[in-house]
Amino acid sequence: MNPPIIAFFNNKGGVGKTSLVYHLAWMYRDLGRKVIAADLDPQANLTSAFLEEDRLEQIWEDSQKPNTIFRCIQPLLRGIGDIAQPELETIDLDLHLLIGDLTLSGFEDELSSQWPDCLDGKERAFRVISAFWRLLHQSAIEHQADLVLMDLGPNLGAINRAALIAADYIVIPLAPDLFSLQGLKNLGPTVKRWRGEWQDRFGRNPVPDLRLPPGKMQPIGYVILQHAIRFDRPVRAFERWMGRIPETYHSKVIQGQGEAAVSPGKDEHCLALLKHYQSLMPMAQEARKPMFHLKPADGAIGAHSRAVTGVYWDFKALADKIGDRTKLPPIT
Repeated sequence: MNPPIIAFFNNKGGVGKTSLVYHLAWMYRDLGRKVIAADLDPQANLTSAFLEEDRLEQIWEDSQKPNTIFRCIQPLLRGIGDIAQPELETIDLDLHLLIGDLTLSGFEDELSSQWPDCLDGKERAFRVISAFWRLLHQSAIEHQADLVLMDLGPNLGAINRAALIAADYIVIPLAPDLFSLQGLKNLGPTVKRWRGEWQDRFGRNPVPDLRLPPGKMQPIGYVILQHAIRFDRPVRAFERWMGRIPETYHSKVIQGQGEAAVSPGKDEHCLALLKHYQSLMPMAQEARKPMFHLKPADGAIGAHSRAVTGVYWDFKALADKIGDRTKLPPIT
């Protein structure tokens, strides 16, 4: 059984998506899972969360190794071969990173031009479109991963189309604001269209031994990451937008299956309502560790220490819920 590939995606930026992936990667590792975090965002924010600048400089300046997402697909892009065997960065025991790369944006045009060629049954087109999935699949096998968490950029371009085709499941991070709501309205129909278009292409693969992603792309729910709330007006505004999320998700993402919930707290599709966590987040960024790893030496004392415990249980509950919906097998 292949480990699930879970994409965290919203075409609206600034909702805390990368931080969510970062913390879940650490949480699954703490729970005894073997995890691969894959940075498919050309901005490489997930990579910068995991790695110090000195290490990043060392990696990006060594152009000989297939140790970033772009370098792995570079032979295919240059027409001198297929994808290279990825060299993942070991973050900790059982936690590995497929490193992001700012030059990945140069793959956008190639992915866009090869998409229609799949309909003509061209081998190169299928190799290009399936490159992300094959990289993730190879990495998961090599490292015996239990799951792959994939961070994507905030757009509906060709890179994200190929990345989502590689995904088995999709988690949608949201903020309680108008922009996230509008993004949700665009995202649902787009994912449905891409899934259908890939199924039209899938059976035209001319190479019997070229494995392709099934293109499952199943949305399993959303996570609302709340901003700090201090005054009456922001509270009312947030409640207004939060109250509209369940109906929008119901109508645009799952296409009206069942009845829409009246609030996120009563919506089975709401995976979590995560707090802002106020000063814990900058403290964790300074210490370069997840919030639930903060110690008194990092400044987590008194009320902060109690908040760290709360963050741990928030993310554990979310990790457990995602694990249930992606059918992660029990830890042996």
